[in-house]
Amino acid sequence: MSNRLKLLRKQKAWSLETLAERTELTKSYLSKVERGLNVPSIAVAIKLARALEVDVEQLFAAETAHTDITITRASERTPFSDGPVHARDAVHSIAAGAASKRMLPFVMYPPAQFIASAFKEHAGEELLFVHKGTIAVAFPTGTVELQAGDSLYFNALIPHQTRSIGPEQAEVLVVVSHDDA
Repeated sequence: MSNRLKLLRKQKAWSLETLAERTELTKSYLSKVERGLNVPSIAVAIKLARALEVDVEQLFAAETAHTDITITRASERTPFSDGPVHARDAVHSIAAGAASKRMLPFVMYPPAQFIASAFKEHAGEELLFVHKGTIAVAFPTGTVELQAGDSLYFNALIPHQTRSIGPEQAEVLVVVSHDDA
């Protein structure tokens, strides 16, 4: 529940203090729940769900529900045109199940090791497309390995780290979205 609570709070752009005010719980207690140091009672879970405007079940849902992360393997891409699937000028959809978004694209050359700092998280959504090499993307719930042609789409509030694995330096197209509203 800890990572899910933090994710739901951040999706609302609320501080711990804001959630504390809306639930009549202390900021200190909520911080401990988010860090997995305290497990809330059913009554507290109901308070949290009401404040966050979600069903109680959503607080306990799998951290990487299908709507939060979509993996598209190179062999699973959907062509937009009627031409041959592997034609150079063919346009293929990646992350076809994702909603429309605002974007910030860039190319990343991930290091060979995960950076010693904590996982990164930020507002918006993120798409990784592996152009060359192989990468590992670590989430609190596990690590996903992607090869050239694979892509990964996820809610960027989910803490994550990326590294290059294998002998070839990976080259990854990253598209980050952020809704200014």
